Amino acid sequence: MRKIIEQGVVTLDGQVTTPQDWLPRFWAGEFEKHSRDLLFSVDALLYGRVSWEAHKDVWPTMEEAFGDYAVRMNGIKKHLASTTVTETAEWNTELLQGDVVDAVRALKDQPGGDILKVGTGGPFSRTLMQHKLVDEYLFWLFPVIAGSGGRLYDGIDPTYLKLADVTRLDSGVLGLTYVPE
Repeated sequence: MRKIIEQGVVTLDGQVTTPQDWLPRFWAGEFEKHSRDLLFSVDALLYGRVSWEAHKDVWPTMEEAFGDYAVRMNGIKKHLASTTVTETAEWNTELLQGDVVDAVRALKDQPGGDILKVGTGGPFSRTLMQHKLVDEYLFWLFPVIAGSGGRLYDGIDPTYLKLADVTRLDSGVLGLTYVPE
């Protein structure tokens, strides 16, 4: 069975909605290497609509600046969960059909490598968490207090996770890997 890995970036005060404001200063070096290694270790990406819409128009313009990382982002197979996008063939994306929980379960049962869930904290992330469809969470905790913005998993019931690994970067960023209890 394929594993779903949800990777998210979060500030010390739990903000996840505006990484473009604080993540760039940490990108080069170790964080880029870890992000690259993860992206190249999976064979598909899983998106909710909001993150997919934010990425589909940006990454195709980033190949010169981000090289083979952007080429990989653009070329890798993507699966989209959306109730408002009704068809897509753009950006190498397949729309999940029917009930999203059943569709993700079926996706996990297909042959292939692991799947990286992109974007954290929105309705799709909450659905995956509530139905125990994520096998591993990798939260990159950045030494930033954003002061405002959407918070990680606002409004969900308590969900208990077990710490599986910690990666400490020289920049002060921590990679916290958790698995469901």
